[in-house]
Amino acid sequence: MDKKLILMDHDGGIDDLLATMLLMTMTEVETIGIVVTPADCYPKAAVSVTRKLLDFMGKSNISVAESTVRGINPFPADFRRDSVIINNFPILNELEPIKTPLASKSGQTFIIERLNAASESVTLMVTGPLTTIAEALTLEPKIIHKIKEIVWMGGALTVPGNVEKVFALEHDGSAEWNVFWDAIAAKQIWDTQIPLTLCPLDLTNTVPVTPDFIRKLTKQRRYTLSDLAGMCYALAIPQNYYFWDILATAYLARPEIYRIEAKETDIISTGISQGRTILKSGGRKINVMTEVAIEKFYEYLLQQFAITPNS
Repeated sequence: MDKKLILMDHDGGIDDLLATMLLMTMTEVETIGIVVTPADCYPKAAVSVTRKLLDFMGKSNISVAESTVRGINPFPADFRRDSVIINNFPILNELEPIKTPLASKSGQTFIIERLNAASESVTLMVTGPLTTIAEALTLEPKIIHKIKEIVWMGGALTVPGNVEKVFALEHDGSAEWNVFWDAIAAKQIWDTQIPLTLCPLDLTNTVPVTPDFIRKLTKQRRYTLSDLAGMCYALAIPQNYYFWDILATAYLARPEIYRIEAKETDIISTGISQGRTILKSGGRKINVMTEVAIEKFYEYLLQQFAITPNS
């Protein structure tokens, strides 16, 4: 069976990098490039750590590109600094110089080139805002025909958002951060006919990073990807942490453990609810991940993180 072509667009947070690591373990797909959108990160650090991660995984044949887009509502600095911390992990700095290529063009142009060069339609795995994809479509609308689907971690349909008022004083808290960063770009994508599969907070809120999972990860830490994963999760210990981006990404390899429902939806792009995703009769029909077999998901992650780097 031919492998599904994947182009990943992440925004450099802890979970984005872990989702990238998970993607690199998948034998079911072929990744044709990775773009870093400068949202939940400092972009130079996030691009650097992505390249180092690919070196660490023995995947230095995959190019990384830095997007030059900007959002409307910046992520807090405390969120973004994780990319700088991980970039300085000793485990990622043992191999020098970095071998993974850095694309000479912007992330949005890189997307256009990668899609045009692809032998078949491509699935876009997006774990950050949709801004880079929207900009690529603005620059070259014809690439829409090369996009098979967008799988996106974003939105909150029937649960509160995670944009706290301490970070957004003129917002009602109904939005999820990946939408809130640039709700206009999200609305632009919603107004296309590109097939969308959404992994919203409604689902991710039910799949926490548990002490039991961390304990099992620790037991298989030595000489495996679990070592790096454990370091990343250690940064998140002071907060309630969930499998956001990594839950969305696992869908690429294990769709059978998810329940998918068609929903009619829309994006609110202005006002105090900007970035809110809503259920709307007659709205844009998308596929939504509504349930996952949680234990099977945990087992899959542990299995993949038990892999030895470069194997």
